[in-house]
Amino acid sequence: MKLLMSSSDQDEGEMKRFANWILDVENENIDFVVGDESKIEILDNLLITITDDSLSNLVDFAYLDLLQNMSVFSGTEKKHLGFDTTCQADENEDVHQEWFTPEFLNDIKCSGLSNHKLTLKPVVAIMLLRNINQTLGLCNRTRLIINELYSNVIGATVVIGGNIGDKVYIPRMNLIPSDSGLPFKFQRRQFPLTVCFAMTINKSQGQSLSHVGLHLPKSVFTHGQLYVTLSRIKSRSGLKVLILDEGGNSKSSTTNVMFKEVFNNI
Repeated sequence: MKLLMSSSDQDEGEMKRFANWILDVENENIDFVVGDESKIEILDNLLITITDDSLSNLVDFAYLDLLQNMSVFSGTEKKHLGFDTTCQADENEDVHQEWFTPEFLNDIKCSGLSNHKLTLKPVVAIMLLRNINQTLGLCNRTRLIINELYSNVIGATVVIGGNIGDKVYIPRMNLIPSDSGLPFKFQRRQFPLTVCFAMTINKSQGQSLSHVGLHLPKSVFTHGQLYVTLSRIKSRSGLKVLILDEGGNSKSSTTNVMFKEVFNNI
């Protein structure tokens, strides 16, 4: 339904064939087989997209992977280091900050929290991890393109939603993870963002994109995960897939994990 209601000018027959192919993958009617793609080809498509001045092209691209590689972009990298301290809250009032070394706190990584060290460049796409100003469209998962890098503020352009094209500034903030899995609370003063040209499959849910590079160093392991990935794309021509075997060599097929038993009691 999403594909057929799209405003794309591509051939309607091709769109229907692609929609049926996605449904066949979902219903486990076919094995998932793709042409042999290389990581270089996927990154080349990314660079072509970036050199275009169109914001719509930038926001419509995603590299679905855990890889965040700055080396493919021109410009000088700037490293931003956070400042980590423990929180003296009621539930951990017996915790003394001197018990925890800076190195220990700096290594903590958890969902929804920026890393202690952020390496950024101009023109790189970023995603907010906090709600800052809903009126300006600066909410969790808002995507932006970096324009300027300073020590305590980052200038960027919004590339998604009703505020697309707006120039904004993102400050450093005190970030406290809601659930770090640790027996104590801590805060990190850092920019509330992460690089987002690459994202996990789960993070891509709900998005509609024109170009998707899918990197599968391992087969998907969750029910329907492959279908979720394929249904993000608007056309088959915009999909590039790199599938690797255990030895790191490319191959042309992967496992499609579907457990139809989950629907038995519905």
